[in-house]
Amino acid sequence: MPDPIPPARARDDSGPDQCGAQGEALSLPLPMPSTRHGLPWDGGWLALLEDGAGPPLLLIHSVNAAASSYEVKPIFEAMRARRRVFALDLPGFGLSSRGPQVYTVARSVEAILTAARTVREMSGGQRVAALALSLSAEFLARAALQEPALFSGLALVTPTGFESGAQRRRGGMPEARPRTGLEALLTAPLWRNGLFGLLVSRPSMHFFLRRTFDGPPDPGLLDYAWRSAHQPGAAHAALAFASGKLFSPDIRDVYEALDLPVWLAHGTRGSFSDFREAGWTMTRPNWELTAFETGAFPHFQAPEAFMPRLDRFLDALPKQRPPHLRVVSNGGAPS
Repeated sequence: MPDPIPPARARDDSGPDQCGAQGEALSLPLPMPSTRHGLPWDGGWLALLEDGAGPPLLLIHSVNAAASSYEVKPIFEAMRARRRVFALDLPGFGLSSRGPQVYTVARSVEAILTAARTVREMSGGQRVAALALSLSAEFLARAALQEPALFSGLALVTPTGFESGAQRRRGGMPEARPRTGLEALLTAPLWRNGLFGLLVSRPSMHFFLRRTFDGPPDPGLLDYAWRSAHQPGAAHAALAFASGKLFSPDIRDVYEALDLPVWLAHGTRGSFSDFREAGWTMTRPNWELTAFETGAFPHFQAPEAFMPRLDRFLDALPKQRPPHLRVVSNGGAPS
């Protein structure tokens, strides 16, 4: 069971019991009112936020230099009125420990499985619906393939692995290495701090989020991302991501092997709107797809369309699986 760390709820700072790399105290507040659980992880903790009542729903943020559960805040707050919602901070991000551990695809997948097993236990053995953003969709898909009995269905929001050329991402996973050559170069002590400082400067973060939103970013997200990226140990996971090692070279095989109900939601604008290779899902009866006229975060930009569509997907999970792919525009009626 969770709670090896005394949980914090709805306060401005999670307190001195919250630690990052090498035991430094974090000054990062909760991204939204919730109960924080700490799951033992590699000598530190995974942060799992919880609120609400009802069927369990696990939310997983994206992976970038300043990622955190704030990225799923609109979904967390909308769904907790009718579901027991959990938000996981992946290792090295948000309120989780940020030590100099090895950050790999396999470790990210195991973190999701650890959280999902905990959620199932806390929910009386119910299977877990899970939603992931961007690159974390690859981790979630692999987790569901490894332990399909844990999950009732997957919602993948602007997932990677459907862009032009993604059909070549096939074959077995390479052997995990502690450091790739590029990662070793990025993390060299001579310039690591300066490089990371440029990456997470306010202008750089505003530029990245503007590309994500295809317009002005949510100011609360920008502020929280900046604060999260300036916590002790924040560079470790971020530079592992920047090296490219967290992208699965076989993700097309992983997606195609999924047998659970899957909802693929994505925006049609901005720098992360290339879903030209999602067409193969039309042959799969367990896949659905919704295109929103937004950037990569439709839950921030069009919640009035996104939330009801997510609700419909989740409500259908205990019933018969969707008969076929339905392509809809901006969350509207099927076309």
